[in-house]
Amino acid sequence: MAFLCLFGRACFGTIAAVTQEPHFRQARPADAGTLRAIAEAAFAPYVARIGRRPAPMDADFAAVAAHTLLLCAPEPAGYLTFFRRRDALFVETVALLPGRQGRGFGRLLMERAEAEARAAGLTRIVLYTNARMTENLAWYPRLGFRETGRATEEGFDRVMFARELDGSENLPKPA
Repeated sequence: MAFLCLFGRACFGTIAAVTQEPHFRQARPADAGTLRAIAEAAFAPYVARIGRRPAPMDADFAAVAAHTLLLCAPEPAGYLTFFRRRDALFVETVALLPGRQGRGFGRLLMERAEAEARAAGLTRIVLYTNARMTENLAWYPRLGFRETGRATEEGFDRVMFARELDGSENLPKPA
């Protein structure tokens, strides 16, 4: 089954009902409730730690659907929101249902971000996370990202990361 990726290229995925393999599909405004439910579940553990709701919990989900891919395994299990920012692919949100965390789905989301960047001719992926999301501070470097800075934006303490794509490397394999 072919569908269009965000950058207008044809992408091929499996039909979940037949194969039960994880696959991606473009989110639609009608998926706003699903995206919200995933964000609420994924980011709820951070509310107390940060002292407020993380920004992805309050996104305009109908609006971000145009820049979001749903990961279905076979039901929606997570999502990836991204867009082009100058010369890089900016990953705005990576969210997984808690029951799907620790099973390689996060890596699958980031592999898809890398594929989208390469398909668009981009050689860099950038993102940020909250400084109190310590799990992410350890996880992104394992995926080859390096910290590029820290700043307070919109009242959140953010840690910026970047990963250069040299044309041959893929995400590092787990140790």
